[in-house]
Amino acid sequence: MGGAVPKQYLSVNGRLVIEHALGRLLHHPLIERVYVALSREDRWWDENCYAGHARIVPVEGGTERSHSVLNALCRISEEADPEDWVLVHDAARPCLRAADIDRLLQALADDPVGGILAGRLADTVKLEEQPGVVAETLPRDRLWRAFTPQMFRFNLLQESLGAALQAGRSVTDEASAIEMRGLKPRLVEGHADNIKITHPRDLELAGFYLQQQNCGVVE
Repeated sequence: MGGAVPKQYLSVNGRLVIEHALGRLLHHPLIERVYVALSREDRWWDENCYAGHARIVPVEGGTERSHSVLNALCRISEEADPEDWVLVHDAARPCLRAADIDRLLQALADDPVGGILAGRLADTVKLEEQPGVVAETLPRDRLWRAFTPQMFRFNLLQESLGAALQAGRSVTDEASAIEMRGLKPRLVEGHADNIKITHPRDLELAGFYLQQQNCGVVE
């Protein structure tokens, strides 16, 4: 975003991005507790409305997303069973729908591996050969955009992330670590408005989606 304030602490429709994201999780009846990975330099957490919530546990984050998630999993290990489900969600995704959480939980309830919320690609996709030059057009019928939450068994996710980082492999999301073990996470189609705040213009789009959801226009 290029600003002085981290994107999760920017305001959308009168609430912080992270407040929207946390509210969606805390209001779901099947989510027992929420662990929030925070940077040591975080100066904004205490100002959000959920900072003292009884079901939220702040933990120290890490250099990259994968380190932060692994730190949270280590904290969870004090009370989790190996087969407990863990959902990992981006603090910068404020528009997650309760219906999509339901869909993810229902679709993966008996799955041996787990899976992720995702959306089919509608755009034509080009592979770049060199900067600004098209090498080829990729077939899009099997391409998906990865969303969050991503949902896996606690023990499987902790072991997979730990092994990937120990091997020095790049882990861009939790599913990547699971895939490195030769396992195949499920794709559960979610709504396209589950966007991640990345650029300044995304704030306005998220505000529009949240307003539509609150008005009951988009289901």
